[in-house]
Amino acid sequence: MLTRTFTPALVIARKRDGCLLSKEEIESFVYGAIDGTWESYQLSAMLMAITLKGMTESETTELTLAVLQSGKRVDLSRSKKFKIDKHSTGGVGDKISIHLAPMIAACGAAVPMISGRGLSHTGGTLDKLDSIYGFKTNLSLIEFEHQVEKIGICISGQTSEIAPVDKVLYALRDVTATVECIPLICASILGKKLAEGIDALVLDVKFGRGAFMPSVEKARVLATLMVDIGKLTGKPIRALLTSMEQPLGHSVGNALEVAESILCLKGKGPDDIMELTYALGEHMLLMAGIASTASEARAKLEATITSGTAFSLFKELVKEQGGDVRMIESPHLLPQAKYNQSILSPVDGFVKAVDPLSIALVALDLGAGRHRIEDRIDPAVGVGSIAKIGQAISQGSVVAVVYANDTSKLKDAVDRISNAFSYSKESVAKVRLIEEVVGL
Repeated sequence: MLTRTFTPALVIARKRDGCLLSKEEIESFVYGAIDGTWESYQLSAMLMAITLKGMTESETTELTLAVLQSGKRVDLSRSKKFKIDKHSTGGVGDKISIHLAPMIAACGAAVPMISGRGLSHTGGTLDKLDSIYGFKTNLSLIEFEHQVEKIGICISGQTSEIAPVDKVLYALRDVTATVECIPLICASILGKKLAEGIDALVLDVKFGRGAFMPSVEKARVLATLMVDIGKLTGKPIRALLTSMEQPLGHSVGNALEVAESILCLKGKGPDDIMELTYALGEHMLLMAGIASTASEARAKLEATITSGTAFSLFKELVKEQGGDVRMIESPHLLPQAKYNQSILSPVDGFVKAVDPLSIALVALDLGAGRHRIEDRIDPAVGVGSIAKIGQAISQGSVVAVVYANDTSKLKDAVDRISNAFSYSKESVAKVRLIEEVVGL
C-alpha cells in the first residue's frame, strides 16, 4: 500500500520551493488523489507546483511508476500475438489512432489501446469515438481483456482499475493550465500505457504551434525521457517527433474527424494523415517483428486498405463496443451540425500559413471540447475542408468550412478562422511532417 506519511501542504510547499521529492512524497500525492485525502484544490496546487518547478528524471520516473501502480494491469497473456500500441502527445485534427489501430491489428498484431479525452485545445480519441451512437468507451478490465483476445483490438478509456489516479489528474490538468508540463505528460501517458499489457509502444511526440511542446528541442526532451523510462521498465519505446504547424488532415471536430478516418480506411485519406499513419505503422510492425524492413511494413499496411480488411476490422471493433455500424458504412449518418458557413480565399496564390491553435480554439468554443470538467461535448461542430500550407488557391475558393449548432457563435468563429489563414503570391513549400525518430 502506498504511504500517506506526508501532509498535502508539506509536499506542495516542498515542490513549490523547488525541492527534490522523495518516492514516498510522490506516492502520498498519488495515493491522496485516489482516496480523497487530498482535496481537488490541493491536487491542483501540486500540479501547478510541478509545472512551475519541474521534476528531475528520477522524480518523473517515480511519478510514472506510482501512476502505474495505482491500479491493476491488463492481463493479455492468453493472446499469443505481439501486443503493441501507439499514442500521440496531442495535436489538432489528430485522428490517426482511429484508423491506424485496425490497420495494425489487420496485420496480425494485438492493439490494446487505452485512450484519453481532449486536453486543453487538443481533441481526444474517446471524444471522437463518442460521435458513433452507442459506442462504449468505458469498458471494464475484463471486457477489455476479452475483446483484445477475441478480435485483437480494443480502444477504451481508463477503467476504475487501470491507472485510476490518472483519470483524476487528467481532468484537473485540462482546466488548470498544467497540460504542457513534461513530467505530467510523461506520467500520464506511460502510467496508462505500461498498464495495458503491451510488449512495445510507439509515440507520436508533436511540436509546434498546435502542440503542447512548442519546439522540437522540448519534444526531444519529452521523447527521450519516455524512451528512457521504457528501458527502465523493460518496455521498448520508440518516438517520432512530428510537426504540428497546421492541422492534420482537413477536419477538426469529433464527428468530422471520425468521417475523415473512415476515408483513410477506404484509401481516400489526406496525404499528410496517410504519410504519418504509414510512418507510425511501419515502426509498429518492425517492433512487432511482423515486418523486417520499412518497405515490407508499408506494403503490409497498404494491403489492409486495398483489401478492405482494416475497414472490416474497424466495423467489428465498433460492433463489439456497442456502436452503430451503419454510421461507419454511411458516414453521413454521423452527427451533423445545423449550420455551416464557408470561408473563402480573398486572393489568388498559395496558402502560406494555417494557425492550428486558432482553429483548435474555435472548435473548442463551438463545443467540440471542454472549458470545464462538466462541459458536454457537441460531436457535430468543428471546422472542415481546411486548406493546407502550400496549396494553390484562387480568389473565392473555399479554404475552410465552419460547422455550428449555435448561430450566435457562428459569425465569431468565421471571423477567427478567416484570420487563421495567411497567403502568398509566391509558391510555398509544404510542411516537413516528420523531424526525427528517438529510440532506434
